[in-house]
Amino acid sequence: MASNLVYTVITVFFLCIFLIVYFTTRGATTTDFFNAQKKAPWFAVAYGMVGVALPGIAFLTIPGDVGENGFSDLQRIFGYLLGYAFIATILLPVYYKYELISIYSLFEERFGFWSQKTGSMFFILSRLLRSSFQVFVIISLLHQFFFADLGVSFGATLFFGISLVWLYTFRGGIKGIIWSDIFNTTALIISIVAIFYLLMEKVGTGFNDTMLLIQDSSFSEAFFWETGSKNHFFRQFFSGAFVAIVLNGLDQDMMQKNLSCKSVTDAQKNMFWFGIILVVVNIALLTLGALVYIFWQGTPGAVEGTSLITQIATEQLGTIAGIIFLVGLIAATISSTDSALISLTTAYCIDFLDFTKTKTGEARKRMKRIQVHLFFGFLLFLVIMLFRAIDKSNVVASIFTVAAYTYGPLLGMFIFAIFTKWTVKDFLVPVVSGIALIASYLMDFFSEMLFNGYNFGYELILLSALFTFFGLIIIIKKQEKQPVEITNVSV
Repeated sequence: MASNLVYTVITVFFLCIFLIVYFTTRGATTTDFFNAQKKAPWFAVAYGMVGVALPGIAFLTIPGDVGENGFSDLQRIFGYLLGYAFIATILLPVYYKYELISIYSLFEERFGFWSQKTGSMFFILSRLLRSSFQVFVIISLLHQFFFADLGVSFGATLFFGISLVWLYTFRGGIKGIIWSDIFNTTALIISIVAIFYLLMEKVGTGFNDTMLLIQDSSFSEAFFWETGSKNHFFRQFFSGAFVAIVLNGLDQDMMQKNLSCKSVTDAQKNMFWFGIILVVVNIALLTLGALVYIFWQGTPGAVEGTSLITQIATEQLGTIAGIIFLVGLIAATISSTDSALISLTTAYCIDFLDFTKTKTGEARKRMKRIQVHLFFGFLLFLVIMLFRAIDKSNVVASIFTVAAYTYGPLLGMFIFAIFTKWTVKDFLVPVVSGIALIASYLMDFFSEMLFNGYNFGYELILLSALFTFFGLIIIIKKQEKQPVEITNVSV
C-alpha cells in the first residue's frame, strides 16, 4: 500500500480527533478531566462506550474465533446483558449515592486507607497490563501489514501512536473523549459494514443470499449443550455476565464515563442502551467472521486465526478495503487506549494524591495531573516495548491472563462492601487480597490434576472473589456492627 496514502489517511483521521477534542474541551478544568462536571449527555456516553468496550484486539479476535467456535460467543454476549443489568441496578446507585469520582474511594470510607490503596493498585496493575497487551497485539499487526514496508520501526510506530493519544487527552480528559469516542465508534461500525459488503461482492451473492449462506454454513452454530464443553451455554452465559460486571462495573475505565452523566437515572439509561448497541455490534462482528471464513475456504495461503481478517482485508479485497480496515482498527485501538490513560491518571490522582482532599489551587492540580498523565503514557510505552522484547506469545498471553485475575479480589471487596454491614481490620486487607490472588493462580495452575482435567476460564475471577470475601470475614472487627458512613467527595 502506498506510503503517501497511509500517511494521509492517518493524518486526516487524527486531525478529526484533535478538532473534536479542541472544540469540546475549551476552558476545561480538572473536574472536566475527571467527570466532565457530570454534564455529559447519556446517549453520547452510551454510543461512544461501544468503541471502548471493543478494543482493536476484539475487532480481530471475535471474527477470528468464528472458525473454531462458530457463533458460540453469542452465548457470552447475551450474558453481558445480565451483567449490565447488575451494574445498572446495584453498582451505579451506590456510586452515585456517594458521588464517587474514583470508584475505589468507596473502600477508604468503608474500610480504611489500606483498602482504598489496595483496590486502586489492583486496578492500575491490571489495566496497565491489559491495555499494554491489547495495544501490543494491534501495533504488531499494524507494523507488519502497513508500516514495516514503509521503513518505520515498531518502536517509532508505537511512540507516534501513544504520543498522539496523549496530546489530545492531556487537557480535556473524559470530557473530550466522550465526543471523540462517538467518532471512533462510528468509524468502527462503518469499517465492519464496509468490509462485509466488499466480501459479499467477492463471494458473489446479494445480502439475503449471503445471510442464508452463513446460516447454512458450519460456522453458524451458536448454542452448545454438551456436558464438559468449553462452549457449554451456561458456562459461556455466566462467564459473559461476570466479565461484564468485573471488566465494566468494577473498572474505573468504564465507570468513569458512566459517572460523567448528571444523574443515576441517566447513567442507567446509558448502560441499557450501551448494552443493546454492543450486542448488535458483536453480532455484526460474528457475522463478518463467518463470511471471512466462507471466503477464506477458497483462498489458498491465508493464515487462519486473528490475523486472517487482516490478511484478507489488506491483500484480497483491494486498497479501499485495506484503508477502511486500517481506520477501523485504529479507531478501536485508540478509543480504548485514551480511556485507559485517563482512568489510570484519575485513579492515581484521586486514590494516591488525594485530589479530593488537598486544598491546592487549580493551576497546581492541573500541572500535577499532566505529570501523572505523562508518566502513565510513558509507562504504557515501556511495558509494550517489554512485551516486544520478550517476543514469546505464550509468555505475553500469560501476563495478560494474570492481569485479569486481579479483578477477583476487587469483586470480593466490592461485594463485601456493598452487601454486608461489617467493617474489617484495614491493614490486613492487602494481605487477604494477595493471598486470594495467589490461591486462585495456584488453583488454575493445578486445575487439571485437581479437577479431572478441568481448565478454568473467567470463572477463576469468581473463585478469587470468594477467597477474598471469606478472607475479609476472617478479619472482621467483631466489636463493630455498622459500617462507617461514606462522606461525599468532589474535586
